[in-house]
Amino acid sequence: MIVYGRNPVREAIRGPRTVSRVWASRGALREPWLRESGVLMAEAAAEELEQRAGSGEHQGVCAEVSEFRYANAGELLGAGDALIVALDQVQDPQNLGAICRTAECAGASGAVIPERRAADVTPAVCKSSAGAVEHLPVARVRNLADFLGEAKAAGMWCYGADASAPVVYSELDWAGPVVLVLGSEGRGLRPRVAGACDALVSIPLRGRIESLSVSAAAAVLLYAAAGGRG
Repeated sequence: MIVYGRNPVREAIRGPRTVSRVWASRGALREPWLRESGVLMAEAAAEELEQRAGSGEHQGVCAEVSEFRYANAGELLGAGDALIVALDQVQDPQNLGAICRTAECAGASGAVIPERRAADVTPAVCKSSAGAVEHLPVARVRNLADFLGEAKAAGMWCYGADASAPVVYSELDWAGPVVLVLGSEGRGLRPRVAGACDALVSIPLRGRIESLSVSAAAAVLLYAAAGGRG
């Protein structure tokens, strides 16, 4: 896998993945974090970097890294006072990356995504997460509703985001282990996934736009949950 962008490459070097080689512009090669990494490096022109990265957003650096290793969902449930974000068929890599970035910054235990009809952890997700996926455990499950059932059996509260829910997120007691469940872009939670939640919560909207993006909603709920845990 080729990851690209300064933050994704830096975090890949800091994280558990093996970084085989880095290609960088002359300017990027002067960065201390890159010079001191001990990784095999080669200078490359912008055209070569764009070709290797498959994107013009390489910021002067890309790296060949080992494949992303997904976490075990069951192990996430055993993480004590866990805070997990579960995504129901979120298909936009930019949204997945942005949510992973917020989750990592908020101190979440991990993220869970379905195996089908959902974005995987790709180089584009690495870029949009600013490298957060190198540190945030991300697990894939065959059936998200079944995972929520396992989470409840493990003593976790499962709260789904629903714009029409009568319960406002700020009214919840966020103490204890929690799974936040967010739906796909435009469609929201599927009925079976919503039915597997303990409660559905909404975020009040005071403007004229009818909804927040899934990544913005995730940010609001993740920090509400993190702040409610002391």
